[in-house]
Amino acid sequence: MPLQDCLGPSLHKYTILQQSRPHLDCMVSDFCSSQAGKYDESLKHLETLQELNKEDYKIAMNKAIAEFYKSGQTTTGTLKHTLMAMKNQVHTSVEDIDGLDDVENSLLYYNQAIIHYHMRQYSEAISIGEKLYQFLEPFVWHCLIVLFVLEEKFAQAVCFLLVDLYLLTFQPEKALHLLAVLDKLSVQGNNKNGKGENNNSNKDGANQKAELMAMIEAAKSKMHQYKVRAYIQMKSSKACKREIKSVMNTAGNSAPSLFLKSNFEYLRGNYRKAVKLLNSSNIAEHPGALKTGECVRCMFWNNLGCIHFAMGKHNLGIFYFKKALQENDHTCAQLGDGTKKFAGIPMCALLANKRYELLYNCGIQLLHIGRPLAAFECLMEAVQVYHSNPRLWLRLAECCIAANKGGSEQESKGLPCKKGIVQSVVGQGYHRKIVLASQSTQNTIYSEGQSAAIPVASMEFAAICLRNALLLLPEHQQQETKAENGSKSSSQSGSTESGSENSDACSGKGQEADKFLSAAPSSPLRKQEVENLRCSILACSAYVALALGDNLMALNHAEKLLHQTKVSGSLKFLGHLYAAEALISLDRISDAIAHLNPENVTDVSLGVLTSEQDQGSDKGDEPVESSGKQTPLCYPSSVTSARAMMLFNLGSAYCLRSEYEKARKCLHQAASMVNTKEIPPEAILLGVYLELQNGNTQLALQIIKRNQLLPTSVQTASPDSRKKPVQSFQSVQPIQPIQMPSSFTQVQRK
Repeated sequence: MPLQDCLGPSLHKYTILQQSRPHLDCMVSDFCSSQAGKYDESLKHLETLQELNKEDYKIAMNKAIAEFYKSGQTTTGTLKHTLMAMKNQVHTSVEDIDGLDDVENSLLYYNQAIIHYHMRQYSEAISIGEKLYQFLEPFVWHCLIVLFVLEEKFAQAVCFLLVDLYLLTFQPEKALHLLAVLDKLSVQGNNKNGKGENNNSNKDGANQKAELMAMIEAAKSKMHQYKVRAYIQMKSSKACKREIKSVMNTAGNSAPSLFLKSNFEYLRGNYRKAVKLLNSSNIAEHPGALKTGECVRCMFWNNLGCIHFAMGKHNLGIFYFKKALQENDHTCAQLGDGTKKFAGIPMCALLANKRYELLYNCGIQLLHIGRPLAAFECLMEAVQVYHSNPRLWLRLAECCIAANKGGSEQESKGLPCKKGIVQSVVGQGYHRKIVLASQSTQNTIYSEGQSAAIPVASMEFAAICLRNALLLLPEHQQQETKAENGSKSSSQSGSTESGSENSDACSGKGQEADKFLSAAPSSPLRKQEVENLRCSILACSAYVALALGDNLMALNHAEKLLHQTKVSGSLKFLGHLYAAEALISLDRISDAIAHLNPENVTDVSLGVLTSEQDQGSDKGDEPVESSGKQTPLCYPSSVTSARAMMLFNLGSAYCLRSEYEKARKCLHQAASMVNTKEIPPEAILLGVYLELQNGNTQLALQIIKRNQLLPTSVQTASPDSRKKPVQSFQSVQPIQPIQMPSSFTQVQRK
């Protein structure tokens, strides 16, 4: 069955600590008493100012912020509505913000972006932040002295907020562009400050210089950490390695730096070293969630779970994810009552709750362990938040497929087990009868009187999940496909797009939206990953439609799968099998035989090569995710085995047309291509049927007793024998579709 396609993009990304969260900013100088914690005194001064100037919204804004801090930052929703009303007094929408007059209102917009950030409304926060950057950019480059003396903290706050937002939304290129701007500002700020040193001989100038230098050094340390996070998202090991050294020099062996270095080793596939670095981090000294908005213990257990997942130790992985869930629940209980939205929880701690990301990880891990029902429960809770993730809907469908597979307990756990064709023996002596086991795994249990839309691990619900996944994928762009096949004009336009993407890195006018598909909480999907995902969904859809008896829909999905431009050899093989089964059920046996031609199988690789490694990782580095997972037992490991399976199915198809000689030739030709132990029980049943049709009852009994095919002399079948076969291999039990691997890991299927 289709399972995890790749570790990094499917599991929630490896959590990285941040030393601080962006905070609200104020404008009136009297608010300094509020920053010192004297909120009552500050409010008195602000009320006095408001009586003198009732029309100035800035005083009302500072008053609202003072009341917000006085309440312990627990009235986030109220503050959000207050700032929204103030913004409406100035402008009707963010798009209307323009001109130098709006620079004076920049703190209002910044505070609004901060609230959107903490409420996980990242798109709105980015929209406001990019407008603010457009205001600040002219002053950044033309008024450096004024900026570094008066507005440096605010300019840095806006840039760091945007960098944080870009990393949270997996846009590392934009984040690096802003960090390069901050680097230039730091250098030029040092130069300007050095030139003005002789003029500033008084104490105020010296204090201002010391404060500026301390702020620049702190910003440099923070920038190094942001760069490491960006390079990790880009899988750029060489650049990341350089920045890791800078982080360790500036931050030392602090928890954030060790977490970053552990993530770097995880990216390179050095899992044991990553675990060692995590264990060496002193998480007990890290501030609590109330100060940083992060539960470090939760992140620690989550990271261990991700590492052990990559190592193929899934039971250990689920153990650590459960520990992370327990820590997360404990932290949320300490923060306050979360029964009402944003009620009782300080704003700085709103991002501390990682429950749904952890449930996503638990679901993927449980699916690998072979507990589809438990995985279904976890993923159903996660999909309530991440309902726009097509891969998550595919995972839910996989849970339903695994839960309705109908195999034994050993099979459900991926363990090898003996499959015989004899179910039982009844009677004695002359009346002794052998009851053959049924090999059918068709889903015959339907929810009578219950809607298929009710979230239950059934094949009907799997069909709905797969339909949602397909609808969330972007449509094929045929013009782009034709252009990629050799059109020079398209290559020129492609280079123009890439150039505009770099130039508009902070304005959001680039073409990155066309290259990536959001799949929160995991990494966004690249173009080739989207196509791989589409193939996997189509394969699963064909399997589910066959299980539900919807043969026309199964044939439609199988043909779409076979017509994909970039489909792996494994899924192409499955597409032919599913199309043949649907055609046989539709009594179109001749068309089915065309699909069962062994020459159709030329490759059974588990995936197609993607450009992700070329784009993200550097050549010469260690390969990403070398966990060495095994190919499932039920899937052919070579082209020869796959062709033998096609011949077994082809023999079943010939039996349906009463062409028993052709069926016998296919059967024995296939048996000669594989090991005796690899012959499936359905093929043995087919051999029994052929011998019974030929009148060789004793030989049929010997096949049953020995549970293996026996060489026989070619005999002419009776022309009037028109019985149907007892069981046709794979026309009843299709192989379950597998998921494509990407450059991150190999797949593991059942």
